[in-house]
This record gives sequence, structure tokens and C-alpha cells, in this order.
Amino acid sequence: MRKLVYRSAGALSGMAGGLLSGLIFKQVWKLVAGKGDAPEATSRQYGWTEILIAAAVQGAIFGVVKAAIDRASAEGFEHATGEWPGD
Repeated sequence: MRKLVYRSAGALSGMAGGLLSGLIFKQVWKLVAGKGDAPEATSRQYGWTEILIAAAVQGAIFGVVKAAIDRASAEGFEHATGEWPGD
């Protein structure tokens, strides 16, 4: 039962993490590129280099946010239940 609760909370925190990483990426892109919106892969006005750099930065931010949320969730679960969710 506890694992089911952890998985449900994990799904919600995953969605929140996706939104958070998107917000962080937009702010980082504004600072780095000096532009409001990051290029979409299908945007004609951007070249390959800018599109791939934007995708790499976005992926790195998403990965860091996801790892931080997953780790914090696991530690919170352990603190609340005395069990590590991966064991």
C-alpha cells in the first residue's frame, strides 16, 4: 500500500517537475540568448546550432529537476515510513 502511495505521489511530483523545469528553462534561455522564447525544432528562423543548443539546455535542466524531485521524494518517503522506496 505504501508503495502505491509513493507511486501516486511520484506521478504528481513528476508533473510538477515538468512544469518547474519548463519555467526554469524559459528564464535561463532569456538570460543566455536574450530572446523571449526558445526556438522550436520546426521554427524556420533558427538554425540547427541554436535549436540543438536549446534542446540540450532544456534536457539538462529537466534532468536535474527530475533527479532533485525524485531524490527528495524518496527521502521524504523514508522519513515518513522508515522504508526506502527502491528497496
